[in-house]
Amino acid sequence: MDKSNAPGKIEPYHHPAAGWGALKYVAINLIKERVAGGSYRTLFKQNQPDGFDCPGCAWPDRQHASTFEFCENGVKAVAAEATTKRVTPEFFAEHTVDELMAQTDYELEQHGRLTDPMVYDPLTDKYRPIDWDQAFALIAQHLNKLPSPNQAAFYTSGRASNEAAFLYQLFVRMFGTNNFPDCSNMCHEATSRGLPKTVGIGKGTVTLDDFEIADTIIIFGQNPATNHPRMLGELREASRRGATIVSVNPLRERGLERFTSPQHPLEMITMGSTKIASTFIQPKLGGDFALIKGVAKYIVELDDEAVANGTERVLDVAFIREHTLGFEAFADDLRQESWALLESESGVPREEIENLGRIYANGKRVIATWGMGITQHKHSVQTVHLLSNLLMMRGNIGRDGAGLCPVRGHSNVQGNRTVGIEEKPSEAFLDRLGEVFDFAPPREHGLDVVETVEHMIEGHVKVFLGLGGNFAMATPDTLRTFDGLRSCDLTVHITTKLNRSHLVHGKEALILPTLGRTEIDVQAGVAQGITVEDSMSMVHISYGMNKPASKNLMSETAILANIAHATLGDDKVRWLDYASDYAKIRDAIEQVLPGFEQYNERIKHPGGFHLRVASREREWETDTGKANFIVHAVQTDTPIVRAKQRHGERLMTLMTTRSHDQYNTTIYALDDRYRGVFGQRRVVFINPADIAMLGFKNGDWVDMSTVWEDGIERRANYFRLVEYDIPRGCIGAYYPETNPLVPLGSVGDVCNTPTSKSIPVLLHRSSQPVAMPAF
Repeated sequence: MDKSNAPGKIEPYHHPAAGWGALKYVAINLIKERVAGGSYRTLFKQNQPDGFDCPGCAWPDRQHASTFEFCENGVKAVAAEATTKRVTPEFFAEHTVDELMAQTDYELEQHGRLTDPMVYDPLTDKYRPIDWDQAFALIAQHLNKLPSPNQAAFYTSGRASNEAAFLYQLFVRMFGTNNFPDCSNMCHEATSRGLPKTVGIGKGTVTLDDFEIADTIIIFGQNPATNHPRMLGELREASRRGATIVSVNPLRERGLERFTSPQHPLEMITMGSTKIASTFIQPKLGGDFALIKGVAKYIVELDDEAVANGTERVLDVAFIREHTLGFEAFADDLRQESWALLESESGVPREEIENLGRIYANGKRVIATWGMGITQHKHSVQTVHLLSNLLMMRGNIGRDGAGLCPVRGHSNVQGNRTVGIEEKPSEAFLDRLGEVFDFAPPREHGLDVVETVEHMIEGHVKVFLGLGGNFAMATPDTLRTFDGLRSCDLTVHITTKLNRSHLVHGKEALILPTLGRTEIDVQAGVAQGITVEDSMSMVHISYGMNKPASKNLMSETAILANIAHATLGDDKVRWLDYASDYAKIRDAIEQVLPGFEQYNERIKHPGGFHLRVASREREWETDTGKANFIVHAVQTDTPIVRAKQRHGERLMTLMTTRSHDQYNTTIYALDDRYRGVFGQRRVVFINPADIAMLGFKNGDWVDMSTVWEDGIERRANYFRLVEYDIPRGCIGAYYPETNPLVPLGSVGDVCNTPTSKSIPVLLHRSSQPVAMPAF
């Protein structure tokens, strides 16, 4: 392939986010997926009280809002499920696994919905049909012959319902292990581990109602227009009533500049738009901690000045005195911190840090939101501590219109954790689970994602079962993950569509096709609803509307119940009874978990119910009984620093990111229009000055290699340089194409999350490729 004639173009996008461009791409996706016209009505039931919850992001629903509560990327998720394209046994008969491995992730996605359970045949290198009962028996055979339950790992995607996730964790703990790697381990684990130390619970403290009255919203490391598009509706309303919105992100994202709301006809007809953020701060990758510490230092300096002058205090002294511990040590550390160090480590000039400090100090009701830009770094937990401490300084937790707002990714990733998908479960949860179901749950902590891959490579994990997701491509260190999966005796994937994880398989392998969120789920003659918990702790019910893609599909809940029944029998639990009536699972959740009282009754209310978050009410479920200020130093001995000492300014720090046409590892199309990329994905966003310094030109093709200390060569080849507004020394590129560059051992402190936003790499001029790699 001649790189100079590679497909695609780079063309700046000058339009607002959403608007007519979004409607155009909605139509394109519905046509491309060959969605039947009758299924279009499904969109008007998306995120509605009597419909289904979007299978995409976890942004909350406004139950009293417009009759269309969907966004462009939500339509892509629905269209992917409602497609009329099918992957049948005949498809697998025509293609070997080796042939399918040569296809790109986008091409694999485009084949459509899986229709039948399949088992791998090593003699032909093809998948062939298998009866459901035979599939369950094969799983049970492998699990029951393991010398230890800890030789199996049970992965969970954030799309799984509360009912499926609860049944899954019950089965696995009765089987005897806490090995629950899940997608949280790769995204918001720093939030889940960080917030309990400061405010007592790893969840946000705000609801959508708080966005209606907040006067200041600071968005850290998040790109709502692509990852949570419905959030732009809240930001639009906040901006139009005069709230101050700040974007803190190495990339200046188009969606936080201007937004045209498709829900407001006048704005559409007049080609109008709304300005979203008024201030953009672009720290270098990994610089958020130093930036936030600089803002906190400035707040202390302002307060010290107010004390000296006898003017109104900047700190919320009453809140700090009544609700917190550790402030004096925290403030002393800030006073002693060097401004020069904070500027250097954040990559932000002092005047910009102080300006952000003034914005924060002037706000009476401040919300801080954050995404992966905060959580996928080595010091991510410390940054979460510091961010919550910053809000505590002015009492912005437990106040209407203010608070902490971690914005989760997949639609029920928070609910999964709530109902027990947790490799480090609390003793209280295990005690209650054991009491209700009359067994002794395992107490040893299980494996997270990174540990699971390590244990597979070492031969300690023999069986891998994936409830949704695309484990092979979502994980770091792609080729090593491949080695781990291929070393397993059995890999099993419960899924709706074909992806690369099904092709990177164990010695034996199963693909078990399941119903999608949009499809009618009938058990024992009754349509079943499933429940989910969004990013703001609202729990609500979801009913599918579409006819199932195949008569041979089973629901996730039914598949798991049958696996449990085949593996454990029904001496303790009548698994198949749970599969026939999901209300019985909700009754069991109510017995085990506080906050779910009258579960089945409360979900009948439009919009469901809010799970109590103690810190929202200024109750602190910490070891001290108070909200805690925690002192952390700026880290100056990091892998990035050590690599730069060896390689100088040629060392670049890579962040992996999504394009606008993907959701997690699912590639819907090849455009990223807000960043001006069309028809291609192998691009590197880089500062023009760095292109010149490295001796390249805009549009040149490069290979990337990781600089790491374990002696393993990691490369990702054939990427096109694209000039972009990004800090010097920092580059961005899409995952999963760049996941091979993320070392398995490069993880966040405490949380063990892959540091996918801070990878030290070198760029090399590419040689002429024969063909672009599939991944």
